[in-house]
Amino acid sequence: MSRVLTKEAFERLKEELHELKTTKRAQVAAAIAEAREKGDLSENAEYAAAKEEQRLLEARIAELEAMLAQSQIVDLSHTDHSKISLLATVRILNLSTNQEAIYTLVSAVDANVRSGKISVESPIGKALLGRSVGEEVIVQVPAGQMRLKILEIRYE
Repeated sequence: MSRVLTKEAFERLKEELHELKTTKRAQVAAAIAEAREKGDLSENAEYAAAKEEQRLLEARIAELEAMLAQSQIVDLSHTDHSKISLLATVRILNLSTNQEAIYTLVSAVDANVRSGKISVESPIGKALLGRSVGEEVIVQVPAGQMRLKILEIRYE
């Protein structure tokens, strides 16, 4: 599955991967070596903890490598700004509560609901993608259905 990322998100993931493969791997290897020196490995809690940390580290490295290999960097110059896509800032009206909200649609790795950034993979994000100002959408969320009207689309 191809994942669309902003250039910033792609670079941030690359930096994390580099840090994990260099600094963190060396730290975990040193912790394993130190724990191994303490004797019987079958009863060595430090060794078991260090090996578990190594397992989690290698799993995260594999996850990041796969994510970066399957990612595309979004190019806003080829985006139809009359429709909602990645990096659109959207002002919507919840027709059930009559409350407005503003969200920026981002990749899952950039999502942060508190700062108004929702994933294009979330129920609301999926429902808004490709839509235009004036359209109404019905979104199935855990709490039920939401009826939203798109009031404005901006790209910054």
